[in-house]
Amino acid sequence: MRGLVATVRKKHGVARMSKSWLRMSAADLGRGIGAGRIDPVALTDCYLDAIGQAPESPRIYARTTPDRARAEARAAAHRAKTGDRASMLDGVPISWKDLFDTAGTATEAGSALLAGRIPLADAPVLQKAQAMGLVCLGKTHMSELAFSGLGYNPVTQTPPCVNDANAVSGGSSSGAAASVAFGLAACGIGSDTGGSVRVPAAWNDLVGLKTSAGRLPLQGVVPLAKRFDTIGPLCRTVEDAALMLAALEANPRPADLQGASLQGVRLLQLDTIAMEGVADAPARAYEAALSRLAAAGAVIERRDIPQVREAMALAGALYCIEAYAEWHDVIEAAPDKMFAEVLARFRSGADFSSTAYALAWMQLENLRAQVMAQIAGYDAVIMPTVASMPPELARVAADTEFYVAENLLALRNTRIGNLVDFCGLTLPTGQPSCGILLNCPSRQEERLLRLGAAAERALA
Repeated sequence: MRGLVATVRKKHGVARMSKSWLRMSAADLGRGIGAGRIDPVALTDCYLDAIGQAPESPRIYARTTPDRARAEARAAAHRAKTGDRASMLDGVPISWKDLFDTAGTATEAGSALLAGRIPLADAPVLQKAQAMGLVCLGKTHMSELAFSGLGYNPVTQTPPCVNDANAVSGGSSSGAAASVAFGLAACGIGSDTGGSVRVPAAWNDLVGLKTSAGRLPLQGVVPLAKRFDTIGPLCRTVEDAALMLAALEANPRPADLQGASLQGVRLLQLDTIAMEGVADAPARAYEAALSRLAAAGAVIERRDIPQVREAMALAGALYCIEAYAEWHDVIEAAPDKMFAEVLARFRSGADFSSTAYALAWMQLENLRAQVMAQIAGYDAVIMPTVASMPPELARVAADTEFYVAENLLALRNTRIGNLVDFCGLTLPTGQPSCGILLNCPSRQEERLLRLGAAAERALA
């Protein structure tokens, strides 16, 4: 009898411990595995059980990969026992947006146009993550073909926002954000062409890293607009973002965040476009965040940069031409399978000539150089991540004009970074669904992550 009681107590203790794993950072889970306190197999089973039981799961995961996950977890457990771990995150379970190719598992990019598409090989970034020991839980829902910032997808599923069950979660990496926010993955890997990592990260109180264009390979990733497409993690902490960036590159040396400080850091608040019409809640959260950053030693200045407005005016030609050129044949073979508003957005690319596209890129490259000259001497450019709050799903579904307006507003601030060639990091402010966005010039992710780590402490 005494043995039975002990067994019951042990099981209850493991159950309580397992439940706590679902809210731990990826880094803390990795440390627990390294210290022998967490078994990767038990951890993976914990996540798979949670996915199987959570009522939100069908709206978050397009499909799970339990056999693959358990096999990867067993390999991680063996490496942990032999002292041969591949990285700090070896054995940590994560989700993948449903546009990353996974061998033998459907990758459909949230579109009926790609139903039944089964790749023969993993995307290179997924291969590298696996080599670093990350465990693949499955594929998350997303906006159709990644061409919407709201996360609304009537073709497949619309993932929920963690702060409002009646609202959209932000897109296009909607399920990636929800998988982490609802405790169904330690990290979600998404893509960002105009805000698709940062918008859902902000609306679900997560850290989201938009990497520089070209930093991570796009082979095996269903494209939208290849010159703007980027890959990035949605996670709980800046440390997780740094570790995940390293894992996606199979880099054994992640960004060093030790000793990061805001003392004397010069931050430029961009007044052009980014501060126009910001809703009350994100405006208050942003101002409060600025006060905390200043209290931590940051020097914050404001400036208007007119070239940003000129760059933003080119977005229609650049995005829509490239996206429609990429998908024209597939779309026009079966347009009835698409959500009408996404279809219309793609087709608007036909309104521009190839000459207009070439001229727009020439102009943008010139504007980018002018913007970089304007921000020289500042450590980062800052702004509210999203100017609006997550809109109600019912109204998004019922009101076309509302959908279009909210979609453009949601992506407005984040798209600045894609157009002028920033890498970007959104951080929670402490106000639900309100983020603050730090931007650095292209290929300065390590510097950005150090600034983010210091800002994260100031905002905690």
